[in-house]
Amino acid sequence: MHYPPVPGVDSVAAHFSEAVRSAARSDQPYRHWKMHDVLPVDICTGILTLPIAPAMLGRTDGTRNSYNAERCFITPTLRAKFPTCAVLAEALRRPDVARLMAETCGIDVEGSFLRMEYMQDTDGAWLEPHRDIPEKLFSMVIYLFTGPDAAEWGTDIYDADRRWVGRSSGEFNSGTIFVPGPATWHGFDPRPIVGVRRLMEINYARSDWRDREQLADPDHPIRLA
Repeated sequence: MHYPPVPGVDSVAAHFSEAVRSAARSDQPYRHWKMHDVLPVDICTGILTLPIAPAMLGRTDGTRNSYNAERCFITPTLRAKFPTCAVLAEALRRPDVARLMAETCGIDVEGSFLRMEYMQDTDGAWLEPHRDIPEKLFSMVIYLFTGPDAAEWGTDIYDADRRWVGRSSGEFNSGTIFVPGPATWHGFDPRPIVGVRRLMEINYARSDWRDREQLADPDHPIRLA
């Protein structure tokens, strides 16, 4: 018996697409969408039971680039080893899902590449206010953490002057999408993490993305047909 059960690609794509279609859009302080029930629960369980230990980094400098060697991207190797990773990647690369993301976000995704990172932040991790680079056609975070303080572990949101204006929900299996732009400031202010802050970042990366080792399938760009 395989545990956890792995849903089919069609059901994962349909579940995710419904979450995107039902997302609540807000234009303050910049355009973004809030989603709920983003992935089937068996996919969530499959991610959380991956035999990948969090990197014990201690206090970090407020960036992820400073510890690139310890980051966990869903690569062809992980897709081959773990069915959950393979099914999720295949679902998010489907033409109908790609068209939905293009229509929702107003972006051109033809020829881009899927990029997925599994993050496991421990106490001492934080992110300074920053904007994602334009090579990410969209940025999506799916929150998969639990625990008594998890409600306080959402992403911090800032206005164009980098003033704190709010925090996204830490609800399990919720998510946020935005298109990187000049005002899309976000981060994670320093605060205690009792446990592990687990989340997935998902992007479609432009065809000229340099770090090919970060891509889920660097040999097959996303196609709409």
